[in-house]
Amino acid sequence: MTSTGVRKETGDSGPSGYAAARLRLLGEGARSGPPRRAALAELTDDWLSGLFTAAAEGLRGVCLVAVGGYGRGELSPRSDLDLLLLHDGGDTKAVAALADRLWYPVWDLGLALDHSVRTPAEARKTAGEDLKVQLGLLDARHLAGDLGLTAGLRTAVLADWRNQAPKRLPELQELCAERAERQGELQYLLEPDLKEARGGLRDATALRAVAASWLADAPREGLADARRRLLDVRDALHLATGRATDRLALQEQDQVAAELGLLDADTLLRQVYEAARVISYASDVTWREVGRVLRSRAVRPRLRAMLGGGKPAPERSPLAEGVVQQDGEVVLARAARPERDPVLPLRAAAAAAQAGLPLSLHAVRRMAAHTRPLPTPWPAEAREQLVTLLDSGRPTVDVWEALEAEGLISRLLPDWERVRCRPQRNAVHIWTVDRHLIETAVRASELTRRVSRPDLLLVAALLHDIGKGWPGDHSVAGEIIAKDVAARIGFDRADVAVLSTLVRHHLLLVETATRRDLEDPATVHSVAEAVGTQSTLELLHALTEADALATGPAAWSSWRGSLVADLVKRVSAVLAGDAPDEPEAAAPTAEQERLAIEALRTGGPVLALRAQTEPPADEASAEPEPLGVELLIAVPDQPGVLPAVAGVLAMHRLTVRTAELRALDLTDSIEEGSALLLNWRVAAEYGSLPQAVRLRADLVRALDGSLDIASRLAERDAAYPRRRGRVAPPPRVTVAPAASHHATVIEVRAQDAPGLLFRIGRALEDAAVRVRSAHVSTLGSNAVDAFYVTGAGGTPLPGAEAATVARTLEETLRT
Repeated sequence: MTSTGVRKETGDSGPSGYAAARLRLLGEGARSGPPRRAALAELTDDWLSGLFTAAAEGLRGVCLVAVGGYGRGELSPRSDLDLLLLHDGGDTKAVAALADRLWYPVWDLGLALDHSVRTPAEARKTAGEDLKVQLGLLDARHLAGDLGLTAGLRTAVLADWRNQAPKRLPELQELCAERAERQGELQYLLEPDLKEARGGLRDATALRAVAASWLADAPREGLADARRRLLDVRDALHLATGRATDRLALQEQDQVAAELGLLDADTLLRQVYEAARVISYASDVTWREVGRVLRSRAVRPRLRAMLGGGKPAPERSPLAEGVVQQDGEVVLARAARPERDPVLPLRAAAAAAQAGLPLSLHAVRRMAAHTRPLPTPWPAEAREQLVTLLDSGRPTVDVWEALEAEGLISRLLPDWERVRCRPQRNAVHIWTVDRHLIETAVRASELTRRVSRPDLLLVAALLHDIGKGWPGDHSVAGEIIAKDVAARIGFDRADVAVLSTLVRHHLLLVETATRRDLEDPATVHSVAEAVGTQSTLELLHALTEADALATGPAAWSSWRGSLVADLVKRVSAVLAGDAPDEPEAAAPTAEQERLAIEALRTGGPVLALRAQTEPPADEASAEPEPLGVELLIAVPDQPGVLPAVAGVLAMHRLTVRTAELRALDLTDSIEEGSALLLNWRVAAEYGSLPQAVRLRADLVRALDGSLDIASRLAERDAAYPRRRGRVAPPPRVTVAPAASHHATVIEVRAQDAPGLLFRIGRALEDAAVRVRSAHVSTLGSNAVDAFYVTGAGGTPLPGAEAATVARTLEETLRT
């Protein structure tokens, strides 16, 4: 039945006829959503037009205008009627009498009414003073009377809005931010306000206003559907409660879900969250574009004056291979080829998060449209970039949401789909499951200095609640999923076992510490048996704290923290055994021995570069996956080798993924003496690798002192603008107790950065200690290094001296 049919059936344009037709329309189960809202608006239009025509007979220069939500035709069952009686300023007494004859019938029916009586000049003046009035007038729609008045006002208001946009849009953005601060984020609230919360209907209206300014526009994909879904939920909420409310209270969610034909309240909330997420992301992108346009308008006249006219090219600075920074966003380089580079989305995301910058909408959509899937298992670079993204702290959240908005996360991690937007009906939890997982990774990134495998900590944080989308105990289900995901993203069998253990037992420490008797040896031994090793216990302790901190303020306290720390101390004592000695170095290969002999013969460094690969991702693939470039360097034993080599590599923009240094005694070979052998796995930050001959020439100069590496690195850093990026945890340098009988082991955990290894090596040289061997690894953005050092006599450092060296090195790295 059409709305026209409803009107014909009533046979009465008065209040009683309108009320009966309205009740019938709202009671029609077959019609809901946009058709019902449009029919209700049309029915109301006709009724009000009839009232106006009867009451304004003979009166000229006056019209009735729908504004705000009614102007948009978005009438929910209990919506206010937003009406403006517009007049030309002639017979004001007659206009006032007309207003009474219009407003009282509305009030008599118990309908909420937001009304005003103004001339066009008064309407424009009020709009100029009150942003909310101006927003309502942007949706002005003629109902009855003098059409010219309405058209003139609409034209003038739109012109005013566009002319004043540089001033009014920042004001609108501030209003949206203040409202979000008060109401929270719709996509995470258990009892959300569908209209006022961030990502709700008010924000959708604000995006329409931005588009009307012609200054910027919102991403349109999915936005109309998200708005429709929230309006549908509000309609059902009005019908279920019989009240004009926008708050989706817990006790009404089942009834609203049934009204919409949904399975249950969780399904309802998930749909609300998905819609809110679309609107929130569109708002972020739109306001960023508004800021960019306003900045460019302010700067461009000055630049034109300075440059003598013309439009300056936007500045682009490289961040990673195929990724550059431009105008406050991370975009793809001109040479980037997403269709040939499956790691590009993760590399771009990691670079953006590390720099503390947003990923541009165009870049994300281009990658979503053209990037081919990663092979299984993932190549090493993809795994490293995921870890780097997770280790980027708070910026990770926005970058992750940008990838998720275009479906890239579910493509990379299919199991993510089950936890995406999944509500948690627990007063302790303040986030949906997926956001809680990302928040746990953010918290874990602050604890990476406490563990020897930060990559496993960060991935465990991402996966610890992944089983919540499945029936039964989520820890048990999660263990199975974590095994599959960890193997798919390229961890070896031992690391897969550790990750699955962390997911299976991520609640073990806090539950045992708060519910069991820690004085009972059986309690401690049961935890030790479940955990298995000291390193896993270390990881589980950090994961426990990160999980609790990411849950909400009620989930962690100093009391709980002390109980867990006490349990960890007791379990650690059970797991403690004899400390291993320095790892036994493998016998040198023929190539390594040849390079060492050549270095002794020539008295200078000798280099060899070769590509490293790992087996094909699948049997059908003919080509092995590139793993990096292996750089072998042999140098006659002498001071300063480690900082010299590390500095030269940093100068040439080579990222060190792993490195080993050891002394090689060649007294029984052709050339007698001792050589230092350095085995590095490196990759170019962007571009191609330098030639070996250039590396050797610079290394010779670094060793003889004619190349000032520190100055060169400082000059290069000064040439690039400082990026805000994340604030990484401070470096941590410790002496490993009883780690070796032949040397003192200095452990360094720090944020990886160009020149880091050079600074470490130089500090150790300045401390007059000798590096027997070094084991350097970079896990995502974390450097985890161990240096086996001795004094001048070749013996381990005394305890006090070792502590001084560690403390001095830590202070050096913190400056």
